Amino acid sequence: MYYRFGKVFYYLSLTVFIVSLMYFYAALPDKFGFTADDQGIIIQEWSKDTFFYTLLIAFLGSNLLTLILPKALETKTSSRLHRIFPIGDPYRDYMLTWFYTFGAWINVNLGLAGFVVQTLNDPVGLGVDAYSLWFYLAPSLLVIWVIGLFILLLRKINLAKQKG
Repeated sequence: MYYRFGKVFYYLSLTVFIVSLMYFYAALPDKFGFTADDQGIIIQEWSKDTFFYTLLIAFLGSNLLTLILPKALETKTSSRLHRIFPIGDPYRDYMLTWFYTFGAWINVNLGLAGFVVQTLNDPVGLGVDAYSLWFYLAPSLLVIWVIGLFILLLRKINLAKQKG
């Protein structure tokens, strides 16, 4: 049941990322500064095509990696996964939810990375300082999410030991 909410969050994040990627591509100049020193002098410059394709490849790669296991579990492609997490097992639902929400969270972070680069190159924008909380929050939540996976797996292992 919960994994359906995870799927909705995941597909919503796909839509938001694709729309924001198109926005970034349209809003960035042909060449833009990617890194700057303390005085604001641009150290590294990228073309917007390179940025677009780099972000797109990162998006496709991360989505492929995060969705192989849940799709194998949902479609019963992997008999080993289906044996560990059979239909009706509550941990199957928890694992599917974890993977879909993790993929969605990766998509949100990639979209935010594009947004930060676009903000760096927008002379009228808020500036990157307005998003400094996010730089601490995003990695912290990803670490908490991974710790949550290990907690789920440990609970499943303990349940399997109790059953014998």
